[in-house]
Amino acid sequence: MLNNTTNGRLVNMTLSDFADETASESPAPGGGSIAAYIGALGISLGTMVANLSSHKKGWEERWQEFSDWAEKGEQYKAELVKLVDADTAAFNKIMQAFALPEATPEEKTIRSRAIQNATKFAIEIPFKVMETAYASMEVIKAMAATGNPNSVSDAGVGALCARSAVMGAFMNVRINAAGLNDKTFTTDIIAEGAAIQIKTIALETEILGLVNEKIGG
Repeated sequence: MLNNTTNGRLVNMTLSDFADETASESPAPGGGSIAAYIGALGISLGTMVANLSSHKKGWEERWQEFSDWAEKGEQYKAELVKLVDADTAAFNKIMQAFALPEATPEEKTIRSRAIQNATKFAIEIPFKVMETAYASMEVIKAMAATGNPNSVSDAGVGALCARSAVMGAFMNVRINAAGLNDKTFTTDIIAEGAAIQIKTIALETEILGLVNEKIGG
């Protein structure tokens, strides 16, 4: 199960129900929620390697080191899982705003303001996914470099997931930014997002280099 103490609708679905809901004609969950979930899976793999390493025979003296990494991974995972539903909630806010009445000048003003506020929120959520997924790669890199060598491929898959989460979330930042009137805000956040994406791709390359070197062949 996808679990979250907030009892969000998506994160309490079974994996198959979540996939079915995504595949349905419903527009949500969409790419933003999926990006967040991919990120959660990526750091889950990194956290798994940390947990396996902390219990590896002969590594007893390193238990605290890997436990600390596992705890950090859990924090990133919890944030990304929370963002799965947050992204869909952001999309729903936009739909609700567009559904507001616009028969009078006052209603039009209220509706326009609501649309802009919802759009800004729908930019901020995937940007948070980007930040969190990128940050989570510190755990994944450490596990690729120093973790249980028998699980190094899991760290590699985790890096692939984190990269996809960042790049997918950035697409959502950019597409939602097109609907926001505050161009100073959108210019700044797109520039920040582009910088995060570049750093993510470089870090993924570094992690995969570590992984492939250890795998050999």
